[in-house]
Amino acid sequence: MTPGNNGASTPEDDDPFGYLYEDGQAAGAQPPSGGGYGYPGSVNRVRPVGERQYGAQQQAAATAQYQQQYGQTVPQQQSYGAQPNAHYQAPETFPGGPPAGQQPPSYNNGGGGRGRGPNTKGLLIGAIAVVAAVVIGISVAMMNGNGDDKTDDQAGSTPSTSQSASSSPSPSASASSGLETQTIDAKALKLEGGATLASDVKGADADGGIYVTGLNAAGASVTWQISGIPSDGTYTVFAHYSSTSDDQQMTLSINGKKFGSPFNLKNYAGAPDGNFEKGWTTSFAWPTLTKGTNSISLSCEDAAKCNVLLDQLWVKQGQVKK
Repeated sequence: MTPGNNGASTPEDDDPFGYLYEDGQAAGAQPPSGGGYGYPGSVNRVRPVGERQYGAQQQAAATAQYQQQYGQTVPQQQSYGAQPNAHYQAPETFPGGPPAGQQPPSYNNGGGGRGRGPNTKGLLIGAIAVVAAVVIGISVAMMNGNGDDKTDDQAGSTPSTSQSASSSPSPSASASSGLETQTIDAKALKLEGGATLASDVKGADADGGIYVTGLNAAGASVTWQISGIPSDGTYTVFAHYSSTSDDQQMTLSINGKKFGSPFNLKNYAGAPDGNFEKGWTTSFAWPTLTKGTNSISLSCEDAAKCNVLLDQLWVKQGQVKK
């Protein structure tokens, strides 16, 4: 084939804007009308693919024109019948394709005329709600953890030994008593060794202000037969007495047996020497009693200082201080 102007008889050479140029105008190109190109006899390409059909005469004319222009024989492996070739059919003609004229849905997050996408705002709100629920659950758990019962870790003021103990007139409270307090006045005690009753000195708590005197002599003693002890165990024996000047002490015996160290009868009130009216105070010890009836006695041994006035004894269950 030689270079040159082959005209506008083939679709490959059609220029839709040929009418704008001098060579196109010389070849007879005109502005488009009715949907064709600018050249005379140009191919109209506005039809969908597969829609154009060729009959036998049209096919023969097209073949002759092609051979005349290009001097080549048209391959015959492809035939043009009355039906459109399946390779050139529009997408809507295939099985399962969308109906003609129907556009597939578009998926965008937003924008005018583009359809609705996933609701990202709803997903964000749901995520925030989940996080908030987790935070609230942790907060509740922490609050519940901080609300656990607390125990009082204060150390008790009760001595651990149960041999004997004595204290000041204002000791702090210790274990509670499981036994109702049993109290005995001086006039109900058994007196021995020269101990007698008196009521001259004021301040005694016993009925009628009666107390025991004459205990500052070897062998002098008071004894209490107490009944109603609920069980074996440690009990607290209290004594209300008056002491002056030097500290005094007596021997505590339980059921005829000496109990530990002496029962302290100190001058906790700080009364002047001989002023028994100012010396009333309390002391105690923690002996072991048995269930039922027990004998509790205070006695003055040889060389002991027992110059006290005694008006009451009482017992409580457990190790207590008042």
